[in-house]
Amino acid sequence: MSSPESLSPETAGRGRSRAARLRRTGLLALLALLGAAGLWAASRDADGGFDTVTLGRGDIEATVDAIGTLQPRRYVDVGAQVSGQVRRLYVRAGDVVEQGQKLAEIDPTVQQATVDASRAALAGLKAQLADQQARHRLAQHQHARQLQMARDGATRDEDVQVAEAERASTAARIDHLKAQIDQAQSTLQGNLAQLGYTRIDAPMAGTVVSLDAREGQTLNAAYQTPNVLRIADLSTMTVWTEVSEAEVRRVRAGMPVHFTTLGGTPGQAKRRWSGTVRQVLPAPQQPEGKAAGTALAPTTSKVVLYTVLFDVANADGELMPQMTAQVSFVTAAARSVLTAPLPALQPVSGQPGRYKARVLDAEGRPQPRELRIGVRDRLTAEVLEGLAEGDRLVTAERSAGSGVRRFQF
Repeated sequence: MSSPESLSPETAGRGRSRAARLRRTGLLALLALLGAAGLWAASRDADGGFDTVTLGRGDIEATVDAIGTLQPRRYVDVGAQVSGQVRRLYVRAGDVVEQGQKLAEIDPTVQQATVDASRAALAGLKAQLADQQARHRLAQHQHARQLQMARDGATRDEDVQVAEAERASTAARIDHLKAQIDQAQSTLQGNLAQLGYTRIDAPMAGTVVSLDAREGQTLNAAYQTPNVLRIADLSTMTVWTEVSEAEVRRVRAGMPVHFTTLGGTPGQAKRRWSGTVRQVLPAPQQPEGKAAGTALAPTTSKVVLYTVLFDVANADGELMPQMTAQVSFVTAAARSVLTAPLPALQPVSGQPGRYKARVLDAEGRPQPRELRIGVRDRLTAEVLEGLAEGDRLVTAERSAGSGVRRFQF
């Protein structure tokens, strides 16, 4: 190996030049690294390392949410009041009917025979009455003659008494026959009513929502009235809503309420219906129409549920019986008010409605604030005092490891 003394001046100059270039390259790299660190520090100082939200205005609703079932406001179960075979059904499910319209016909053979027998019995009683009235007139004449003869001394007192008794007896038989005729007329009217029941007419205008009988089916009305069909007025619906015992005290009559139904047109916002609470039933009970299968579904939960009713117009027929409604009872509402996210607020112990928060000042430094809120939902609260529109509310602080943690008050 050659010693330094043996190197030529040219070779030594090239070595020194190469070392100088390496020192300059290292210095530039170090300056670039220091510059990047400075830029990172400057960018972190610019936003202070905090996540913020700028306060603005919006709408807030405090609600009690529940599930309900839609039922017609007015409906009637049309039943058969006489036994017999269904001869004819004149309507189908979905038909719109008017009050008094003929719906069904039951075979009237037995009822017609009963009416005919009642009429014959009534006619027989009337004939007996006519005969008895003729006998009564004869008895009156005989009694009058006996009285005249008694005044002339041409008859016995016994004959006069017999004539008097006959006149009174015929009069009593007439009264008895008249009573029998009244009874027979009442029986006939009842039998005519039974015959009329073989024709089933609509007791109200509405839509046939269910049909429980079929042509040719035999109905037995001896013990209970069998249902033939149900007619409902679908222009107004009632929502039967189940509210838990933990929430029912927040619901009262007259409170605004809105709901949506399941499903809808893809790509379109769900339609929302609005109404007002009509009634909060005072005790848990089975809703109206349970026996007919139109009430809320039974539940096996041990949670006590109370029924809340409210009505909604259904002029366009979009709402149908048994639909499920996702109901929100509006317990409080505020429109176009200053709002703040609840997760960024810390409640003040022992002071309901008072909260603490942090707001960034003009230099990006967090400043403590105490505020008072009004209406709130699960995520947002109405700010009554302590903050202003445009304030940058601190929601979280970013750690050096680029993680995010909740700000500690």
